[in-house]
Amino acid sequence: MSIHYVLRRLAIMVPIFFLVVTLVFFMIRFAPGGPFSSEKSVSPAILKNLEAKYHMDEPLLSQYVRYWKDLLRGDLGPSFKHANRTVNEIIQEALPVSLELGLLALTWAVVIGIAAGGMAALKPNTVYDYVPMAFSILGICLPTFVVGPVLVLVFGLWLQWLPVAGWETWQDRVLPSLTLGFAYAAYISRLTRGGLIEIRGQEFIRTARAKGLTEQEILIKHSLRGGLLPVVSYLGPALAGIITGALVTETIFNIPGLGRFFIESAVNRDYTVVMGTSLLYFTLIFICNFLVDLVYAVLDPRVKYV
Repeated sequence: MSIHYVLRRLAIMVPIFFLVVTLVFFMIRFAPGGPFSSEKSVSPAILKNLEAKYHMDEPLLSQYVRYWKDLLRGDLGPSFKHANRTVNEIIQEALPVSLELGLLALTWAVVIGIAAGGMAALKPNTVYDYVPMAFSILGICLPTFVVGPVLVLVFGLWLQWLPVAGWETWQDRVLPSLTLGFAYAAYISRLTRGGLIEIRGQEFIRTARAKGLTEQEILIKHSLRGGLLPVVSYLGPALAGIITGALVTETIFNIPGLGRFFIESAVNRDYTVVMGTSLLYFTLIFICNFLVDLVYAVLDPRVKYV
């Protein structure tokens, strides 16, 4: 991979970032309501002081320029709804929780998906293929807001094996991460199955068998590297989707992550929190896809980025 490719990808991010900031800034402000519209008991004088404090009394273009000036200094501004807290503080507190949930969900997805897809590929058109692929179809069809309550009902309320809310012990992390990773495990299992079946039909695999290599050696040394390339290319969008998809999961399981703050701020028209979380999500998605491109180039020598 050349340095020119890396610089070009970073350069492309600049205008896209500018466009995202501009769109989110004006869309949230053109939406009905405002950050102080629900303050029924506030007098007009106090409301005027609140708007002046947060520069809401300035023309919209002036607010836009002011936001860019603060953003370039790394200041995402104060929260309109969380008293005496800045967006930077909220993100510093909630982001580690969301990242931990996302990484746990991705771990479940990769482990379960590759195991199920590998088993199906090694014994295609048998019960070892039909059962995991049936579950993968189920995982693709069922949305997170259905899987989560079902897992809560079965493992939390009926069996009482695991807690259904909170984020304190390791038991609290099992159901949310499984809920979030279930659909992605389904996609990964199908990609693994398809990739391995295609690779195992290649000429060099037949040559390896002719040399007397065991099926385990063929799988580990020859099949996995090429067969998992579709999975690697999928991991970038998957990780980005897991991070952004945590919005629903964090709400269902009452997890103090970034997604819950994003939903609350969107409902309450907390402009600065919506802006800060949206920009953070965009940055994380860009980084995830960029890292996957790097890993893909390492695994497949035929891929050249110039």
